[in-house]
Amino acid sequence: MTNTNRKILVTAALPYANGPLHLGHMVEFIQCDIWVRFQKLLGHNCYFVCGDDAHGTPIMLRAKKLGITPEQLSTETYQNHVKDLQEFNIAFDNFHTTHSAENQTLANEIYERLLKRGDITKRIIRQAYDPIQNMFLPDRYVKGECPKCGTKDQYGDSCEACGATYTPIALKNPISVISGATPIEKESEHYFFCLDHYEKFLKDWTHQGHLQSEVSKKLDEWFKMGLEQWDISRDGPYFGFKIPNTSDKYFYVWLDAPIGYMASFKNLCNKHASLSFEEYWNKDSQTELYHFIGKDIVYFHALFWPALLTGSDFRTPNSIFVHGFLTVNGQKMSKSRGTFINARTYLDHLNPEYLRYYFANKLNNSIEDIDFQTDDFIARINSDLVGKLVNIASRCAGFITKQFNGFLANSLLEKELYQEFVAAGETIKIHYEEREYNRAVREIMRLADLANRYIDDKKPWVLAKSPDQQDPLWNACSVGLNLFRVLMIYLKPILPVLAKEVEDFLNTKLAWEERKKPLLQHAIQPFKPLLQRIEPKEVLAMSEASKENLTETVEPSIKSSPLTEDPLRETISIEDFAKIDLRIAKIINAEPVADAHKLLKLTLDIGGDTRQVFAGIKEAYEPETLIGKLTVMVANLAPRKMRFGVSEGMVLAAGPGGQHLWLLEPHDGAQPGMRVK
Repeated sequence: MTNTNRKILVTAALPYANGPLHLGHMVEFIQCDIWVRFQKLLGHNCYFVCGDDAHGTPIMLRAKKLGITPEQLSTETYQNHVKDLQEFNIAFDNFHTTHSAENQTLANEIYERLLKRGDITKRIIRQAYDPIQNMFLPDRYVKGECPKCGTKDQYGDSCEACGATYTPIALKNPISVISGATPIEKESEHYFFCLDHYEKFLKDWTHQGHLQSEVSKKLDEWFKMGLEQWDISRDGPYFGFKIPNTSDKYFYVWLDAPIGYMASFKNLCNKHASLSFEEYWNKDSQTELYHFIGKDIVYFHALFWPALLTGSDFRTPNSIFVHGFLTVNGQKMSKSRGTFINARTYLDHLNPEYLRYYFANKLNNSIEDIDFQTDDFIARINSDLVGKLVNIASRCAGFITKQFNGFLANSLLEKELYQEFVAAGETIKIHYEEREYNRAVREIMRLADLANRYIDDKKPWVLAKSPDQQDPLWNACSVGLNLFRVLMIYLKPILPVLAKEVEDFLNTKLAWEERKKPLLQHAIQPFKPLLQRIEPKEVLAMSEASKENLTETVEPSIKSSPLTEDPLRETISIEDFAKIDLRIAKIINAEPVADAHKLLKLTLDIGGDTRQVFAGIKEAYEPETLIGKLTVMVANLAPRKMRFGVSEGMVLAAGPGGQHLWLLEPHDGAQPGMRVK
């Protein structure tokens, strides 16, 4: 990973071409895009490809319902997807489609190689068949009563009530979702990929560092159940590629979909003669290949895909990076609640840079779900980006323009502070590389706090009033803008549009290695507002526009706040609240607690009195970063005996929990022991 001439190919999972993109899609696209932009910022040869997954029965049937061809539907969807992705600043090197000549050629080639190796077999199966539409029915296009528990209106593959799995022909009283007719059973010859031939290879491959550990453990469960042959064919009519040397058999969409990664890159190579497809996909390739996917498609990507590649003499991925799902306000996305938010709806109301930053603030290298909390979203953007980041520039730039002809100072006085910002880049680089974006953001915002504290200490607005303080004013504002520049270099992968505006403002390119040299005797442009605060009404308008049926929703007002609607929440009087003794506390030591996953042991100074407190903030903070910080504690809480020791109070923090907790920090000038009123 230290090679400065890395050649990297990155893919994102292909969105299905039968509908618009939503914010769940954007989690992955943004995660990918940040990583790719970071690699390019370091100077690596990194290519980012994707495309629409354009085949399958759902697309064929939806096109029929709309009175257009599947090709027309996939083309229109492709154009909408491209537009949305461009406005979210997802910088693909190539965004293609699986309905392409490149994909058909590669699918045929892979199939022929597997056939030659003896990895393709055929057998007769019985399937549900729609006698009105004259077509075989995919599992999800048959509904009926569960054969195990009798629950009605269940799909043809599994029961949502009891969890049983079965085939569509096992359903009681089945109907075709397409026509409403009762399906009949019909025999058909199908083609299967012998996945079981690759069991030993896959058991080894899935434990060689190509996957997150939790993903490898999940795959072990499937190995215990045994790998089964994979049905790779579908009967016509079907929108897809016909299997070579057959009359009415088509490749199942899940066969040609991942091959779409290869096809998109092949299409890119066709556009650029300097790029070699073989260099990146040959089985002996020394380049790097990474797939970003959601946890719902692990089986296809971590078992079928490596087996297909190995069996057809292509290289396998270096790593498959799996992420979790997106929830909104703690729940699955819901159209009736206005939380199933399409990408276009978001773009109609809010700046895409805000979502990029918010997701980065949440994303790590685990497969945990992330939550888009609308109130937290507003607060995070307004606090971090507007209140902290661009505030640094806005407080310094005007003085440089008006009083120093737009030129920064000839020297940088605060060399130690500047070097601290530069040195932090090594840690931030590791966080980006390991996809720990939340840690990178936390470190960047720590630096932003230092920059603002420096400006607060220097008070340029006061210095500007004194003619004899012009040199200190010039130096202070020049330092402030140089610190801001370093911060924007670090944030460039996350906020590309803001970075471009800052490059125009500072009259310089934001390049990673350039952070080591401050801008001196350098002309800048007049400052223009870079970002605006989010108003709650903008998020509310987005939610309203997302609702499928307004009559099904709760009125969006203070009444719907969990603080006022929860009937179990007890109130306290002002007299009760007055009993709480809140004190400023200085953290003089912090250390992890053995055998406790969430706890840190804090030693607190509250003005001459030392307290020991156990706090559940281990996932959010590295212990050493807390030492010296001021926070707020409940000083008169009764001591609580725990198995780790006695906790003599409570520190206050806010956030949804886990890695997303923030200790309350007092204003500058606060001292240990001060009472908070």
